[in-house]
Amino acid sequence: MAAAAVQLRGLRRLCRVLLFLSQFYILSGGGSLNVEPSQPLAQSIKDPGPTRTFTVVPRAAESTDIPPYVTKCPSNGLCSRLPADCIECKTNFSCVYGKPVTFDCTVKPSVTCVDQDFKSQKNFIINMTCRFCWQLPETDYECSNSTSCMTVSCPRQRYIANCTVRDHIHCLGNRTFPKMLYCNWTGGYKWSTALALSITLGGFGADRFYLGQWREGLGKLFSFGGLGIWTLIDVLLIGVGYVGPADGSLYI
Repeated sequence: MAAAAVQLRGLRRLCRVLLFLSQFYILSGGGSLNVEPSQPLAQSIKDPGPTRTFTVVPRAAESTDIPPYVTKCPSNGLCSRLPADCIECKTNFSCVYGKPVTFDCTVKPSVTCVDQDFKSQKNFIINMTCRFCWQLPETDYECSNSTSCMTVSCPRQRYIANCTVRDHIHCLGNRTFPKMLYCNWTGGYKWSTALALSITLGGFGADRFYLGQWREGLGKLFSFGGLGIWTLIDVLLIGVGYVGPADGSLYI
C-alpha cells in the first residue's frame, strides 16, 4: 500500500510538470498557428472595389388640400342651383342681349350634385338671361362703399366701386368689375334730430354742433342765431336736406 501511494504521488507531480511545460511552450509562441490565407483576406478587406451610391427619393405625399370653392358648394344639391364658382360653363357671347339662353355646364372637381331624380350628375344644362355681369340690376351684385366722397354736393359726386356678382346669379364675363356709383353712405346722423335741434335750440347753434359744423355753431352761438334770421334759414335748409353732416354723409 505504501508503494502504491508513492507511485500515485510521483504520477501527479509528472502531470503537473507536463502541464507547466505545455503552457510555457504556448505562451512562448511556439504553439501559435501560422495561417497564410489571412493576408489575402486582409487585402480584400482593404480593397473593397468600386462602390455604388444609392439615392433614396422620398415618396411624394398625396395632396389632400380641399379647393377653396368647395366651401361655397352645397353637397348633394341640385346641379342647376349651384353657385357660379362651383361650375364651368361653355358660354356663347354671340347671344342676343336680354333673351333666354341655354349653356352646357360641368361641375368642378370635388363638387357633388344631383339632378331632379336625385341621381349623381356631372354634366347639365343651365338656363339664364343673355347679359354681361356689369349689365345686371343693382340687386344682383354687391359693391364697395367709399367714405371719402361728399354725398351732399351739387352736382352729386361719384366714386369708382369694385362690384362682385352674388353667388347664385349667372352672367357673362368677369364676375368682378368696376362701376361708377353715386356717393351713398351715412355717418349715423339723423335728419329728425337735426331738424328738432334747429327749431328748438337753433339760436344757440345746437343744430350746427350736432352736424359737426362747429365753426358755424360758434357763429350762431355768439350772434344769437344771427338775431333769429340765421336760425330761420337753417330750419329751412335742414328741412329740405340741403344742409347735411360735415363729413359729407347722408342722414339716416
